[in-house]
Amino acid sequence: MTETSYELPDGRLFVGGEWETGSGAEIVSTFSHDGSENRRLAGASEADGLRAIARAKAAQADPAWRALLPHQRARHLAQIADGIEANIDRISFIQTRDTGKTRGETTALAASAAGTFRYFAAVLETADEELTTQRGDCLTLSVHEPIGLVAAITPWNSPIASDAQKVAPALAAGNAVLLKPSSWSPLVSLELARIVEEAGLPKGLFSVLPGAGREIGNLLVEHPAIGRVSFTGGTATGRRIGAQAGQKLMPVSLELGGKSPTIVFSDCDMDQAIAGILFGIFSSSGQSCIAGSRLFVERAIYDDFVTRLVEATEKLVVGSPFDPATQVAPLIGFEHRESVEAYIALAREEGGTILTGGTRPSGHAFDAGAYMKPTIIAGLDNQSRTCREEIFGPVLVVLPFEDEADVVAQSNDNDYGLACGIWSKDFAKAWRLARAIEAGTVWINTYKQFSISTPFGGDGASGMGREKGRQGLRAYQRQKSVYHGLSEAPLPWARWP
Repeated sequence: MTETSYELPDGRLFVGGEWETGSGAEIVSTFSHDGSENRRLAGASEADGLRAIARAKAAQADPAWRALLPHQRARHLAQIADGIEANIDRISFIQTRDTGKTRGETTALAASAAGTFRYFAAVLETADEELTTQRGDCLTLSVHEPIGLVAAITPWNSPIASDAQKVAPALAAGNAVLLKPSSWSPLVSLELARIVEEAGLPKGLFSVLPGAGREIGNLLVEHPAIGRVSFTGGTATGRRIGAQAGQKLMPVSLELGGKSPTIVFSDCDMDQAIAGILFGIFSSSGQSCIAGSRLFVERAIYDDFVTRLVEATEKLVVGSPFDPATQVAPLIGFEHRESVEAYIALAREEGGTILTGGTRPSGHAFDAGAYMKPTIIAGLDNQSRTCREEIFGPVLVVLPFEDEADVVAQSNDNDYGLACGIWSKDFAKAWRLARAIEAGTVWINTYKQFSISTPFGGDGASGMGREKGRQGLRAYQRQKSVYHGLSEAPLPWARWP
């Protein structure tokens, strides 16, 4: 097997438009296929962050950026989209090395990022302000202005797409953006910085600051100059950020964890449902917030359906992320694999039966990597920890249900409310379920499909706020009302003159 190799980013940080060696704790990026080292770099320290903030404030206040008309800002976003598209293969290679994801997936994520920048460029071209209904002697308008400085904190599992989902609308809205990618996958975000710089975005408006959350993350959340934080990551961290934002009275969006139910009715197309379930839980090696990790199957078909699902799971190809045939690649790293294995051990303690998987794959090709077999577990109650807590790996729990009321109750009996999948040929029933399920996104007879034009987010422990869509632009702006008096007469209350 051959692969095209590209030079990885050299490890310098992008601090307010300047390439600088960080002064924070060391970060080691590794390739989880074989444990080899990608790059060692010094992460961002508080001092690095303060310089980035100072440069961002100056750049955002400069009329050269702040006074640009929307269609002029749109040109910058379109140029960034062009740069991403011209470098898709390189971005894909870097992200596969950094995260262990398959080349097919990382190529799709890079293309998605380009589409996101292009979409918000188009939104800018059509983002009209509002002339509100006149109810007196004033012309009344509603206008939107930049917040100023925005912090974007993104996760390790799909950095380029998550980066674009936050950076594109924030820049489109006229802000400066300070991006903090995960220390587990910093390299592709640094590659994005190179593309943004080459696209000609005014210096200082964009920074990439990988580093420890307790240092650079806390600085970005707590600093008074930061007017908004957009965070995607774990629920525990999201709660802390929400509390910190509350102290500042700062708007925040939190896209957090999930334990998403997938519901299979006896009237489904079984082949279609099995293919969708496999993709929903085992693509990305299960490392996805919207992974369909709780499977509810109508009791009338439970035994037959689960048997067929296990057979299909055992045919999935586990292998190198650079092999085009691979469907299930390694996990992000060895520490995370240990966490997934601990949950499988917990499932056994709780009385679960491992129907397939549950172990590391054997053989020389897997010995050095952070691989885990796709795993299906039966025999657990919906109240078990394995069914309630996010595992973030290729682990599926299957449970039977009796009827609509039963499956709605079980699906909603969870702290998370991010996504849901429904498999049924009955349109009316699927619609009823879609409205009854407490989740930000529901897929019917499909799964894990996204559109930048359609809002995304979760409820409960899955977060707050929505990203994407036309309103995704307004989330990064302040709304202002303007009253322009039309009467030449003085206001009567003063009785003057």
